[in-house]
Amino acid sequence: MAAIGADVHGKATVLDLAKQSLREVNSVLHGDAAQLASKHLLVLNPAGHHSVAVGMNAPAHVEIQGHAGYYAAGMNRQAEITIHGNAGCGVAENMMSGIVRVCGNASTCAGASAHGGLLVIDGDASSRCGISLKGADIVVGGSVGHMSGFMAQAGRLVVCGDAGTGLGDSLYEAVIYVRGQLFELGADAQEEPMTDDDIRQLADLLNRTQLKHDPQEFKRVASARTLYHWNADAAQEY
Repeated sequence: MAAIGADVHGKATVLDLAKQSLREVNSVLHGDAAQLASKHLLVLNPAGHHSVAVGMNAPAHVEIQGHAGYYAAGMNRQAEITIHGNAGCGVAENMMSGIVRVCGNASTCAGASAHGGLLVIDGDASSRCGISLKGADIVVGGSVGHMSGFMAQAGRLVVCGDAGTGLGDSLYEAVIYVRGQLFELGADAQEEPMTDDDIRQLADLLNRTQLKHDPQEFKRVASARTLYHWNADAAQEY
């Protein structure tokens, strides 16, 4: 395993994918949690590499200086990871805790199956954002593509722009907030009135992400709970 702090610029440890292999870079990021705690690590020249900064388990601050490929920051625990560019499919998938921020746009399945933590996407997210969400919070500064929130079980998805078709299809107990247009809701998803508690929670999330929107401008989408039980009569229609 490469030594932490072997190449330091100021107070940051610099990892350069133009000079080091992805395995070498990730081996540093997978170092001892106590040693990595509060460290600032810069990953240079990601150039669309896949699986950058996956599997972190330390309260470190990681900045990826450029575009990342598939599954960047996946399975994150504790770390604060910022991608200064766009992210490919599955960014922050299966995240457990910590914060992942994409300063550009994200491709499909952003935050898939994420159990905890916060994923922030400053731009747009493609289709299936928050698919099978299991407890994390996802805040998208722009719009999301079709089938976002599909089978989301717990957690919150906040969309500051528009939401594509099939939003919240087969939704369980996750809640979706959308500021822009709802084109078509998925099966068993329904729009509901915003409560005072929704407004408080949403205001807190927007404040944490530094997005300046009025929480009262958002619409709430949640499960109608009609798919919780097998309906033999409805089944005959398929």
